[in-house]
Amino acid sequence: MTSIRLCISAVAAVLASSLFSTSVAAADYPARPIEIVVPSSAGGGTDVMARLFAETAKKYVPQPFIVSNKPGAGGGIGMTEVQRATPDGYKIGVLISELAIISHVGISKVTTKDFIPIARLNGDPGLIAVRSDAPWQSIDELLAQVRKQPGTVSMGNAGTGTIWHLAAAAVEEKTEVRFNHVPFQGAAPSVLALVGGHVDAITVSPAEIGSHVAAGKVRVLVAMAERRLPAPFDKVVTFKEKGVDLVMGTWRGLGVPLGTAPEVVQYLREAARKTGEDPAFREALVKANLQPAYMDGEPFQVFMNNASNHFKKLVGDIHLQK
Repeated sequence: MTSIRLCISAVAAVLASSLFSTSVAAADYPARPIEIVVPSSAGGGTDVMARLFAETAKKYVPQPFIVSNKPGAGGGIGMTEVQRATPDGYKIGVLISELAIISHVGISKVTTKDFIPIARLNGDPGLIAVRSDAPWQSIDELLAQVRKQPGTVSMGNAGTGTIWHLAAAAVEEKTEVRFNHVPFQGAAPSVLALVGGHVDAITVSPAEIGSHVAAGKVRVLVAMAERRLPAPFDKVVTFKEKGVDLVMGTWRGLGVPLGTAPEVVQYLREAARKTGEDPAFREALVKANLQPAYMDGEPFQVFMNNASNHFKKLVGDIHLQK
């Protein structure tokens, strides 16, 4: 009996020590640089947003944010790395719209419920873009050709199971056409493929195509938005204007692994709120064709769960070509 009491006391002491250590660590947070894992390739809208956040957050956090890109599997590789990380607040992830999709198409097991959300920072509608020398001057002309010759137009996307793959599939379902889907490892590579003449069109966000539109290399045919976008995309028609009920886009935020100490979560949420509301950050987003869309952590969780339910149904309704 004595030995049992000693064992119980020893276990209690270890647990108490562990809790004390965790409390002290949380109180000292952050004591070293914080890694932000971007689950997509460098140069795309998600990467740009993360780097703008890291730069602006220097005003509010005494340690730097170090951005690292971990693309692949529709964002699943990078987000899974964060999910499995030690929950100490030193590895946080950019959570993207694909988090609500990839588990439903069998690409990754990671879901919207595998993280503690910090904040949503941005949201952008989808676009269909072609090269400036393409034969189609409007979305009507592009769709007309695909109806006559199904599968003859190659439609690039950011990767199998990504929001832009699903967006192109939704266009097919809504307009009764069939594209030849060409996946890339991120939006930035898909844009380069378009400019280089390797695909006919792409689905993409404004941030990833803006500089090429400004340079006269790319023409945007349609936006998947509720209403027309601000300049330089204000001349672009929406699918809704064409009588097609299709609104789809991407969103980006921050999250940490389950089990992260509440003190650390609160610290990061406060830092994200200050950064997200910073006029310089918002101005930099708009300049990069990224729309500010700040949302606090708990509402962001509800938003992500609702998005997951929506895409689960959509994936079931659409014959998604992988």
